[in-house]
Amino acid sequence: MYYRAIQGFKTKQQLSTKVIELVNSIRIIMPRIGTRKLYYLLESQLKTLGVGRDKLFKILKANNLLIRPKKKYHVTTDSHHRFRKHKNQIKDLEFIRPEQVWVSDITYVGNRENPCYLALITDAYSKKIMGYDVSNSLNVKGSLRALEMAIVNRQYKKEPVFIIQIEDYNIVPMNIKKYYRAIPLTQV
Repeated sequence: MYYRAIQGFKTKQQLSTKVIELVNSIRIIMPRIGTRKLYYLLESQLKTLGVGRDKLFKILKANNLLIRPKKKYHVTTDSHHRFRKHKNQIKDLEFIRPEQVWVSDITYVGNRENPCYLALITDAYSKKIMGYDVSNSLNVKGSLRALEMAIVNRQYKKEPVFIIQIEDYNIVPMNIKKYYRAIPLTQV
């Protein structure tokens, strides 16, 4: 049994070496090619060796040859701005019901040719999106349209709502009084 285990280990090691040689022959030309595409390109050769897709993944993982995907993200927030930073006014507030606190945020969703901004009003308790608006500028009208939608979608109309705005990781009370005069919300 001992010699059989050693022979099995040597056989697996030889198989892994052959597979790694095949993979490296392709990765010289295309260094960032993933395992699934490698399997597609080498399928006939791997089948003669008795290696399927899952075994190919195991061999590449054991030899640290899996390709990690690059992170695709865009930096859209400047947290080190010169503007006033507000205190978190709801830090000690316990959320006990829906529509107690709404959170407002604007995020960039477009591309260079077609810039778009998504304004969202989200309920902090239920995480439900109460209102939204997509516009092609950062004009306050987009945020107000999202707020109007949130007001229409309210279910607990008699309860007060505290609205805050997320701005570069600072929590800012949303000052909508200068834009709206007749909103029946308290603590705004």
